[in-house]
Amino acid sequence: MKPVLKIESLKKYYGKSKTRTRALNGMTFQVMPGEFLGIMGSSGSGKSTLLNCIATVTRPDGGTITMNDRPIHTLKGKALSDYRGKEIGYLFQNFELLDHLTGRENILLPLSLHGVPEKESRERLEELSSYLEVKDVLHKFPSQMSGGQKQRIAAARALILKPGLILADEPTGALDSKNAKTLMEKLSGLNQKEHATILMVTHDSNAASYCKRILFIQDGVIFHELRRDLPTETWQEFYTRILKVMAQLGGGSANVL
Repeated sequence: MKPVLKIESLKKYYGKSKTRTRALNGMTFQVMPGEFLGIMGSSGSGKSTLLNCIATVTRPDGGTITMNDRPIHTLKGKALSDYRGKEIGYLFQNFELLDHLTGRENILLPLSLHGVPEKESRERLEELSSYLEVKDVLHKFPSQMSGGQKQRIAAARALILKPGLILADEPTGALDSKNAKTLMEKLSGLNQKEHATILMVTHDSNAASYCKRILFIQDGVIFHELRRDLPTETWQEFYTRILKVMAQLGGGSANVL
């Protein structure tokens, strides 16, 4: 089985030579189809920089990023637009919904931009809004929604084009405990039932416990890896293992779930 995403010797530096910060210092890993991979680390460890490089928001200073055997740093024009719009779905911490559009319009916007037929758009909207339990707020504007409703609308928008990879950047960071748990259960359900491939950056050990594998990064490199391989391992046991590694990194848990 070939990886969906391959990161090799990825580097990203900020500042000049004497004060240079190594946000990514030669990172290498792969994401396999249907995997739910978590990236954890303390503040400033390079988590968001990594996601931004994959999303082509930030250009790396070295190394390669390959999506389905295609190096993304060579993409331009329509190919780059298609990659950003169709091959990856981005779920932000602060929702990033358009205030002047309803929930329905926010979700359907990517379909409109990429010319998906109306019938197919309606079918996808019905399926996702039902699964994410947002059908009752599709007619509302973001200002009329709760934080959890906004994030599930944003999740539907990220998923509506059925991307090969979902990038989630601290998706529970702006949510209370109930809504954080609901969102993580929905993402985990998509991973298990639909084999959605998810790469999630988080500082929260509870959210990370839904992952199948976790990479811990520190100073721009991978410090440790945890896998949830044992079928007998409980959620609490995996969560405890995560906390132990985070303690070594000098981080903890937001304990929001």
